[in-house]
Amino acid sequence: MKIVYPWLRELVGVTGDAESVAREISLRGFEVASVEPGHNPVIDFEITANRPDCLSHVGIAREASAIWGLPLQMPGVTMPQAGPAEDLQVRIEDPDLCPRYCAQVFEISVGASPPWLVERLEAAGVRSISNIVDVTNYVMLEMGQPMHAFDLERLAGRALVIRRARPGERMTTLDGVDRALEPDMLMIADAEHASAIGGVMGGRDSEISASTRLIALESAYFFPPSIRRTSKRLGLKTEASIRFERGGDIDAPPIGIARAAALFEKIGAGRPRGPIIDRYPSPRTVLQIDLRASRIARLLGQSVPPADVTRILQALGFTSSETIRQDDRLWHVTVPSFRVDVMREADLIEEVGRHFGFDRLPTTFPSLTEPQPAPPASLSLERLVRQILTSTGFSESATFVFVEKEAALPFSEPGVEPSPIANPLSEKFAVLRPSLLPGLLDACAHNRRRERKDIQLFESGSRFGSTGEGRAAAFVWSGAADDPHWSMPTRMVDFFDAKGIVEQICAAIGVDVEFGPGSAPFLVRGRTADVLAVHNGMQTRIGIVGQIAPSIVEARGVPASEEVYAGELDLKALAAVASGDERVIESLPRYPSIVRDLSMLIDDTLPAAAVRGTIRSAAPSTLVSIAEFDRYQGKGVPEGRVSLSLRLTFRAADRTLTDDEAQAATERIVEALRTAHNAERR
Repeated sequence: MKIVYPWLRELVGVTGDAESVAREISLRGFEVASVEPGHNPVIDFEITANRPDCLSHVGIAREASAIWGLPLQMPGVTMPQAGPAEDLQVRIEDPDLCPRYCAQVFEISVGASPPWLVERLEAAGVRSISNIVDVTNYVMLEMGQPMHAFDLERLAGRALVIRRARPGERMTTLDGVDRALEPDMLMIADAEHASAIGGVMGGRDSEISASTRLIALESAYFFPPSIRRTSKRLGLKTEASIRFERGGDIDAPPIGIARAAALFEKIGAGRPRGPIIDRYPSPRTVLQIDLRASRIARLLGQSVPPADVTRILQALGFTSSETIRQDDRLWHVTVPSFRVDVMREADLIEEVGRHFGFDRLPTTFPSLTEPQPAPPASLSLERLVRQILTSTGFSESATFVFVEKEAALPFSEPGVEPSPIANPLSEKFAVLRPSLLPGLLDACAHNRRRERKDIQLFESGSRFGSTGEGRAAAFVWSGAADDPHWSMPTRMVDFFDAKGIVEQICAAIGVDVEFGPGSAPFLVRGRTADVLAVHNGMQTRIGIVGQIAPSIVEARGVPASEEVYAGELDLKALAAVASGDERVIESLPRYPSIVRDLSMLIDDTLPAAAVRGTIRSAAPSTLVSIAEFDRYQGKGVPEGRVSLSLRLTFRAADRTLTDDEAQAATERIVEALRTAHNAERR
């Protein structure tokens, strides 16, 4: 909000230069974006969405009045004597979207605005158009009440009807764009068609011109969510919509018209014809809140002198009366209609604290009556997963929960549409992510476009599916598997590298894990595995790992020739099978081991996990490890078969094994593989 400093001084008699005034006001919670020096210094304040009352010079002047203890000089709103009444019909058909609507007819003479008016508008960043439009903009900047002027002669039936748009209705707005209207949009219409989009922008058909002699001046209060929704759907953000969508002052519409009338008379632009028409079907009750001195002391950590509480509240526009109840001072506070952000006692205490000075409050630690509870196990698990991924060379990424629908669809459950956002900021944020991988893949593409070829990213966070929200951890990996070194050629990442990352995570958490054939529409068949946790003799699927399909990779901006591997783990499922802090410690073996190497011909589609399972089921308890050390296809190996070499290690805990025992166990394993998988020993 650009505040013209001379304009501010006119409303409240602050002294000093603009920078010192801006600095003092900023201490009360208003961030200063810039201070522009010059003949008319301008202070640009960043106003938060909860303070629409400060989107005006009067609003900031009221804050200055409370800071310096100076009286606020409200602008003159004396209504000039009205001429003969002109016929104007005003009807509210939708009081839910427009609780109050005021209008008045003015006889005008369109021309140029006086220099002082043009100067102030331009300093505030508003272009001068004509004296009539300039006055409406001036009142909006001064008092925060947007208004709009209709050419009365161009309103069919001399009527203003506040209604919702009709199916298929269209209108051309003041910017010359023909817009399709939706049934839930609020329209200001005449007897035949829409003349303005309520609270957003007027229409071309009722625009005032140099020949206009009679206008209907509108000043209203609109339901904020309706204005916000309409503005977003039309992609049309105006100074008026910015104010209305944050919540205006329902008592301001008639005051705004009176101020405009006073300015019209001051610059000789027009005079009223007839009284103000005020349609207010259901007047709102005044909000009253009890404020306790004990509660102020409890929330702020320090009591505030009663005289200061009264002074601050009155300066900010609140009215109050004091009583003593049960040895506690009590203020009965009436909230002004322009303070839409004040709804409870804590809000009043915030106002007192802001102007009493948060810097004056003592710094203390809260008293603890019991030890701080331990963090939940799920939080500790997620933190550990992040530490493991960081230690393995991955960088943590933070992507949006809202993603593009086209990016989410390949990662959604079969037959389940991603959850849509009711009012997305854009198509890039249209749905809730069903997986963490769409965002990570886009982050991978972002880095790839900036000439980063070796990419390791991970993220932990929420994802949304058919069962609701869940927590997951995911990673993507493309490019080199290891840091490049002159002594050897660079090896590119493959499926087994990604699988190894999952194994490291599960090993650190204490989860026994196996991998089975997996399938997912976004992963390459044959390079995909389900992650299966083995717990209490049962397998539980906790995630998936594999290569992302080249078509999906290319669609998100990564060359299809670049192999991108990914994994995603369900943290809730992982926590259910994690061993927690329990670790089984075994002493070093006292007896030697015996190693037997096997080379078996098996089907090339047979998973290694199936081979391992068969070996373990056939082997005695003395088998302590199985390791694959070679896989060969080519000359001497039949088509469709593969030579898999395994190293079996046997050891007994209470004695030294004999060669005969190891050989007998090996033979049983070979026979089991032959029976179960039609394997042949080479």
